[in-house]
Amino acid sequence: MEASFEITLQMAIAVLAGISAQVLAAYFRIPSIVLLLLLGILFGSDGLGLLHPHLLGTGLEVIVALATAIILFEGGLNLDLRELGRVSVSLQLLVTLGTLITLLGGSMAAHWLGEFPWKIAFLYASIVVVTGPTVVGPLLKQINVDRQVATLLEGEGVLIDPVGAILAFVVLDTILSGDTDPINAIVGLLIRLAVGAAIGGAGGYLMSLIFKRADFLSFELKNLVVLAILWSLFALSQMIRSESGVMTTVVAGAVFANSSVPEERLLRSFKGQLTILSVSVLFILLAADLSIASVFALDWGGLFTVLVLMFVVRPINILLCTWNSHLNWRQKLFLSWVAPRGIVAASVASFFAISLTQRGINGGDSIKALVFLTIIMTVVCQGLTAGWVAKWLQITSKEATGAVIVGCNPLSLLIARFFQEREENVVMIDTDPQCLVQAQAQNLRVIASSALDAAVLEEAGLASMGTFLAMTSNGEVNFVLAQRAAEEFKPPRVLAVFPRDPQATTSVSNKVNQAFIPDLAIKTWNEYLNDGRVKLGTTTLNESEFSTQCDRIQEMIRTGVLIPLLVEREESLQVMPANQDWEVGDRIIYLLHDPRPSLLKRLSGATQSTPLSLEKLPEVEDLSLAQF
Repeated sequence: MEASFEITLQMAIAVLAGISAQVLAAYFRIPSIVLLLLLGILFGSDGLGLLHPHLLGTGLEVIVALATAIILFEGGLNLDLRELGRVSVSLQLLVTLGTLITLLGGSMAAHWLGEFPWKIAFLYASIVVVTGPTVVGPLLKQINVDRQVATLLEGEGVLIDPVGAILAFVVLDTILSGDTDPINAIVGLLIRLAVGAAIGGAGGYLMSLIFKRADFLSFELKNLVVLAILWSLFALSQMIRSESGVMTTVVAGAVFANSSVPEERLLRSFKGQLTILSVSVLFILLAADLSIASVFALDWGGLFTVLVLMFVVRPINILLCTWNSHLNWRQKLFLSWVAPRGIVAASVASFFAISLTQRGINGGDSIKALVFLTIIMTVVCQGLTAGWVAKWLQITSKEATGAVIVGCNPLSLLIARFFQEREENVVMIDTDPQCLVQAQAQNLRVIASSALDAAVLEEAGLASMGTFLAMTSNGEVNFVLAQRAAEEFKPPRVLAVFPRDPQATTSVSNKVNQAFIPDLAIKTWNEYLNDGRVKLGTTTLNESEFSTQCDRIQEMIRTGVLIPLLVEREESLQVMPANQDWEVGDRIIYLLHDPRPSLLKRLSGATQSTPLSLEKLPEVEDLSLAQF
């Protein structure tokens, strides 16, 4: 009874410490793994002595295995095959060539700098080829990095985990068996990957069928059925071929996520909660079991080993794997900096330490200490600075520039020319080649095709653009196009001209904003532009007259004589959403219309309205609205 109470107490403390770390990390907006490591070490035997994971016995290995299965399955759920296809070559190289580079570079650093024997050095390097999706995912959500970079880092983190874990076990088997034939090692690696992929693919398909066809089950029960199948698949794969289960879980998640399963978001939410709990408990337990003395025993050699891994091996890895990609140097530099290790590396290192010690082989505790030193340094250094580095390199998604505009008409051409004048990339898409002639005449890039085709949006480079704007004459089509663009490409700003109430729209989807004003009569304003019955104006909102200026503009919008087109804020030019909250200092660029020459004369001080030329961008006048 006393032993069972001790185990219960250990688990209760681990859960409490883990969730507390998550809460504090969310409050202070720092990577949760930083606090998980700190609290784990604090509660461990070298700290307050509240946690003693060795009391769990073999139960710790069971907890690690089942929790890792959940974590990797959730990572597979987040793999979007369409997005991965856009960076497929670089991703394939990172998982293959990148693994080899890290294995060789890490082992040489551990041998020559850390003074590890070659076998132990290779074992360390095989463990740290992985990057933690449980660290990378939350980190990317926090800093909102450029979508191409985010997709590459997320894909690498999820796919390289099973490859790295299996590679590490192959290296361990080689050390324990004494078989140094590289052919046998490669065959063992490929067999485990193949077995895991086959079982995971079949299992993921089975899960999707249950979600689609078992209508008699509640969603809560379906979620539990998927969990039961997941653990069964993991156990089956492990039974057929040891350590193939990690591949099974990732493939099962990816297949399920890409099977168009209804109400998949409920499963994602459930698995996301389980993943947070699993990561929290695992990191607390594994960090509590770490000997601080063994970390300090590594001396300067261990520190230099990790530094070489971070500042030499990783940049070489990224340079070679992205050599022929479309990524710019800023994106590559960020990829070189961000490669935090996570729970898979920690759990594999802890298991290896036990296995080597049981076999009487020295180096188990040193490997575990060096792996945890790698985790601590990469997570703390890269995790805490990634947001600053992304802003410094100007690759956050909010700072992405350029626009893809669907619908080629006088109003969209006017918007496009403003972006073009600021030297931002602009792509016009329309099915009518004749409508694109004017755009081509103004050196705008055009695509004569349907934007309903995802391949066309990919060709337009929407994945790296800051704005998607749908403004054809059909409002319903615009809304559908914007929804698809938001879901598949996730640009920072998605807008469309459609006849719906903005408040109703946001309740359906927060991804699409109504452009300009509610219920814009786009055909009418295009006629005004063609006939020259408009004037282009700008107003800067100042603090002393802010409320008055806003009221005047809103009144002119309601009477149908003005539409705000763009807002310039902090040197950034953006298409005006209908629900935009204006701020002091905003520079609003708008179109003004009234068929009465006398009114235009009063507003602009001109003798007649000045027609807008479609051949070049007209001058923008600072029109006074005070007399309206």
